[in-house]
Amino acid sequence: MKVVAAVDSFKGSLSSLAAGEAVQEGILSVYPDADVQVRPLADGGEGTVEALTLGMGGRLISVSVTGPLGDRVEAQYGILKDGRTAVVEMSAAAGITLVPEAKRNPMHTTTFGVGEILRDAIKKGCREFIVGIGGSATNDGGIGMLQALGYGFLDEKGRQVPFGAEGLGRLKTITADGVIPELSECHFRVACDVTNPLCGKSGCSAVFGPQKGATPDMISQMDRWLASYAQISRTINPAADEMHAGTGAAGGMGFAFLTFTHAALESGVKIVLEETHLEEYIRNADVVVTGEGRLDGQTVMGKAPIGVARLARKYGKPVIAFAGSVTRDAAACNENGIDAYFPILRSIVTLPEAMDASNARQNMADTVRQVFRLYRVASEKATR
Repeated sequence: MKVVAAVDSFKGSLSSLAAGEAVQEGILSVYPDADVQVRPLADGGEGTVEALTLGMGGRLISVSVTGPLGDRVEAQYGILKDGRTAVVEMSAAAGITLVPEAKRNPMHTTTFGVGEILRDAIKKGCREFIVGIGGSATNDGGIGMLQALGYGFLDEKGRQVPFGAEGLGRLKTITADGVIPELSECHFRVACDVTNPLCGKSGCSAVFGPQKGATPDMISQMDRWLASYAQISRTINPAADEMHAGTGAAGGMGFAFLTFTHAALESGVKIVLEETHLEEYIRNADVVVTGEGRLDGQTVMGKAPIGVARLARKYGKPVIAFAGSVTRDAAACNENGIDAYFPILRSIVTLPEAMDASNARQNMADTVRQVFRLYRVASEKATR
C-alpha cells in the first residue's frame, strides 16, 4: 500500500511534519509494509517556514531584526536545499502577535524587519522567495520593508520618513538610487489569499485597520495617505495600480511587492502544493491522508486540506482527513474531495490537554490506527 500523508499543522500543538509522522505511525501499525510518504503542508500562513524548510531538507536561519514596534526581535526564515530559495513569513518580523494589545497602533508599527530578513537571505545567495504575508500588525504600505531594501521614502526636507503609517503622511518623494543591486535578480511568490485593494471602502485601512488598533480617524487618514503613496509610486513604476486585487493585503504589503519588486500574488496553498511537488506523490498513491487542527465550513474556502483533496480527486484517489476538532458544517468537505473525516479526540478533555503535543500525537496515531483497521477489513472483504 502506498499512502501520502500531507497534513497541515495543528496550530499550537503539532507541526505539519509531526502530524504527518503520527499518521505514518498509525498506518504502519496496521500495514507494516506500507510505503507512507510524509509531505509538508501549509497554506502560506503561520507554520509555512517550518513545514517547507524542514519538509524539503532545508535549514532554518535565525536573525535579529527590527520588530513592529521598532525594538529588536529574533526572526526565523528558511533556506531550501537548492540554496537559492528562501521561505519567509512576514509575521516573524511584523506580526500582530508581536504587539501587546494595548500597544497596537498602525500609525507606528513597521515592516522594516521584513526587509531586513530579505536582505539577509539575499546576502546568503537567495534569489527566489516564497513569502507569506498573513497576520501583520502594520498598515505602512510596505514602505518599511522597502526602506530596508534601499528605497528612499523622503519627506519635504529629503529625510527618510518615520516608521509606520504616519510615515506615509509625510511622504513626498520616492528614490531608488540606494536599492541593493541584487534585488533586480530576485523573484517573489507572495502567498496572498485576500483580494482587497489598497484603498477605499474595501481597502486595507477600512477592513483590517480596526484589528490592528486603528480608530475611525486613523482609518480615514491612512486611506488618504495610501492613495497619495500610490500616486507617488508611479514615478518609480508607472504601472502601479492601487486597485489591483490583493494590493491591500497585509496593510499594503501586496502593493509594495507588486510595485517595487518582481513579484506575483498567488494562493498560498497553490504555492505550497507546487513547491512540494505533491501532485507527483499523489499520482502514484493508493490513499491520501490530509487534515488540519479544525475542519469546518471555512476549510472549503481554499484551505490546505481541500487543495490536497482536489489534487487527489484529479487522479481518483480516496482521501481521508483527520482533525483536532470537526464542526457540523464540515460536511461541505465531503462535497469537495474529502471522502471521510474524523476528529482525533478520544475522550472529554480540557483544551490545554487536547493541545498538548504528546497527547495530540498519540490521539492522531490511535485514531488513524482504527480507521485503517477498518480500511483493511473492508479491502479484504472486497477481494474475497
